[in-house]
Amino acid sequence: MSESKGVLQGFKEFLMRGNVIELAVAVVVGAAFTNIVNAVVKGIINPLVGALGSQNLDHYQSCLTATCATDPKTGAFTDGIYILWGSVLSAALTFLITAAVVYFLMILPINKWKERQAARKPAEEAPLGPTEIELLTEIRDALIAQRGGTMPVPSGTIGIQKTHE
Repeated sequence: MSESKGVLQGFKEFLMRGNVIELAVAVVVGAAFTNIVNAVVKGIINPLVGALGSQNLDHYQSCLTATCATDPKTGAFTDGIYILWGSVLSAALTFLITAAVVYFLMILPINKWKERQAARKPAEEAPLGPTEIELLTEIRDALIAQRGGTMPVPSGTIGIQKTHE
């Protein structure tokens, strides 16, 4: 029973991490943004590419066999093996546009903002090491221990004479 409780607790912690919530938001925004990108590709990019041929990139195709035929009424393939490279090109253009917009409108500004926030935050002070007096005290104690225990305190200094048993 405790193992399942640990698994459920781990799952709950996983779900409550900021990364999972950010990923969910990104998926929702990405799904909504897909419609905009598809409209840009179909309304602007495809006609520009269509200046070379068909405005619909899905119609760009190549036949691999010697005999290729399509039904003139439906446009369905009736004979031969076709490679529909136009739809692949359209999907690649959609991906590149989406990636560029996400990078330039989301990632780049967020990274710049994080850099500015990090620059405003004062640098964390590194933990200070031992002082000179502490180091000298340790050296003195080590020398005393090597000599066998006691050491007279020189005149004019304040110190504690240590003896080791």
